[in-house]
Amino acid sequence: MPTSRTNRPAAAALAALTLVIAAACGSPGGGKMTSGARAEVLAVKIDNVAAARPPTGLEKADIVYVEQVEAGLSRILAAYSSGLPPVVGPVRSARETDLELLRQFDEPTLAYSGAQSALQPSIEAAPLDALPPSKAPDAYFRGGERAAPHNLYLRPGKVQHASTGVNAAEDIGLRFAAPPPGGTPVNERSVSYPSARFTFTWALDRDEWLVSMDGTPARTSSGDRLAAATVVLQNVDVQPSRFRDRGGNTSPFSATVGSGSAVVLRDGKSYDVTWQRDTAESATGFTTRDGKPMTFATGQVWIVLLPN
Repeated sequence: MPTSRTNRPAAAALAALTLVIAAACGSPGGGKMTSGARAEVLAVKIDNVAAARPPTGLEKADIVYVEQVEAGLSRILAAYSSGLPPVVGPVRSARETDLELLRQFDEPTLAYSGAQSALQPSIEAAPLDALPPSKAPDAYFRGGERAAPHNLYLRPGKVQHASTGVNAAEDIGLRFAAPPPGGTPVNERSVSYPSARFTFTWALDRDEWLVSMDGTPARTSSGDRLAAATVVLQNVDVQPSRFRDRGGNTSPFSATVGSGSAVVLRDGKSYDVTWQRDTAESATGFTTRDGKPMTFATGQVWIVLLPN
């Protein structure tokens, strides 16, 4: 397993200084605007078909990315940093979309079950610590309640990955603060892919958006409802990639570098915003209509990548 994280004191000091300068200057184009300690991000690719539900450990993620995959289905990329659950899963294979998303973070660890052979060189060249079962066999196990491939789980405690307590969302410039003025009251919002549907329902008693998938309330493995403090519905270009799954279906690629529109749901309201990410190395910035950074409610953030 990679060990580059343990011998970088000088680089870490330089990075911290750079981040302080960036925070002072601001970065409306999607630059990283954090200061102090950096997040140590563990990203886990999580299965999200009906046979894989309910997920384990997803409720502990700082950011939950939802992306379209083959046959119009969905899959999840969960980013952990502020804390790690004992078990996460079920773990599935990586996609090209994940590699571009994860370049927002500083050398994250990516836990995944494998990848198409044609994509493997891109994973090896990406600025991340790739962690399939072949590199950390003791960290993965097969559960007995489901059939393969929906029964592979990760024990983060057996990974050479230290949590710093820094929230992954704040690390890429998302600000947890009071809501901006305006917004449109909304109780529920649904979005869909060709073969998957998500509904977010505002629960005033919890100050969260309850998640439903394919018309069914989404729950954790312990039976609790999955819920988000903030939901971002980000419109992106979804293009056919050069990769195919075993069934011959073309893998879609969701382009997260560029700019476009988005809707942010928080505190029972909907906000129309724009998003911008100038380069793969920069983070995504979300801006309100008056040109100010969009603020987020404290808690888990879901970012759903929707085709334009």
